[in-house]
Amino acid sequence: MEKIIQYILQFGSLNTQQIDLVISKGQIFNLKKDDYFSEAGKIPKQVGFITQGVIRGCYYNNKGEEITRCFISENSLVCDYVNFEAQASSSEYLQAVTDCSLIVFSKKDWEELSHIIVEWDTIKNKMVQLCMYQKSRKGPVISQDATTRYLEFMENYPSLINRVPLSYIATYLGVTQQSLSRIRKNIR
Repeated sequence: MEKIIQYILQFGSLNTQQIDLVISKGQIFNLKKDDYFSEAGKIPKQVGFITQGVIRGCYYNNKGEEITRCFISENSLVCDYVNFEAQASSSEYLQAVTDCSLIVFSKKDWEELSHIIVEWDTIKNKMVQLCMYQKSRKGPVISQDATTRYLEFMENYPSLINRVPLSYIATYLGVTQQSLSRIRKNIR
């Protein structure tokens, strides 16, 4: 729980009693590789904080092809927050790329923190803003050539290169797995 408290305190101050309350609301949750944290067609039920592992945001385009939109790793909030707040069905999946450990908050507990801790809404808004920025596709610009997109991926996500399957990196970059293998071979 120490990691999430350090994370939260970047965005505002809490006293010991408030920190204890946050800790009491968070539950440790483990996801196995390939399990879903939230799924398209379902209402997101929780907010998570990744303490270990990698989760990807993905969806299927109109051709039925799987597209990876983002990767979220340790010390980050993970949630389809817009649909979580609206209690609406999600249009994307949040899937564990590796075995993951998270601290999760149910909708009820997340909202209770707002009712009890005066500063929580300000802190929460800053955390959610960062979460949404991390989930927004700041990745490859399709007008760039594939090698440039891969080099930018390596720069933006250096810790993920050996942790994420090439197939997911390929869908993130908008190339086939074969093209990605060729690009990687040419870079070496």
